[in-house]
Amino acid sequence: MYETFYGLKEKPFSMIPDPEYLFLSAKHQRALTLLEYGMMNHASFSVICGDTGAGKTTLIRRLLSELGSDATVGLITNTHQSFGELLNWVLMAFGIDPENKSKAQMHQMFISFLIEQYAQNKRTILIVDEAQNMNADTLEELRMLSNINADKDQVIQVVLAGQPGLRETLRKPELMQFAQRISVDYYLEALNKEETATYIHHRLKIAGAEYEIFTERACSEIYKFSGGTPD
Repeated sequence: MYETFYGLKEKPFSMIPDPEYLFLSAKHQRALTLLEYGMMNHASFSVICGDTGAGKTTLIRRLLSELGSDATVGLITNTHQSFGELLNWVLMAFGIDPENKSKAQMHQMFISFLIEQYAQNKRTILIVDEAQNMNADTLEELRMLSNINADKDQVIQVVLAGQPGLRETLRKPELMQFAQRISVDYYLEALNKEETATYIHHRLKIAGAEYEIFTERACSEIYKFSGGTPD
């Protein structure tokens, strides 16, 4: 109803990440540039952290939209500690059925898949969202899975996106080898007061607003209550 009242073509604010509404503040632009750099330079691991609602998932979706046909992408979004064996979820992320297979068989299936993609001159990219739920043992297992190389080239790249807890886990002594493999590491901070106002007007404009719906004072109050977290 309020779309019609304000002359909007759709809802300007939604909890669902939408790359079309991505607001590239200086912070978000830097995060996206670093992720793109990691992809271009075949980084083993790229990590982006930030509070809930900072825009990490939207950035990931934007990154996905930029990848060409030479990239094979697997996406894991359910990373709760009870989500089961990592290898199962990795295989399913790439459309490989692990049912009734032993762990050794699944590992061989994964290796064969990576080599096949490499032979077709395709990059294999695994993206793990909400990665803060992964414990140190699971992250170490992920590092071991990434140790598959062909002719000294990296055959799989991993992007981890998560809340601040992910950074804390990655700083544990037992994950020193993992940390050494991280080429891109960025913390996405909240927007400042001016960026928050620009963000609000940006989304409204994309939704079809033809005049300034939120006053400067209203934007200031929104910043005060949100702390500069977009979503």
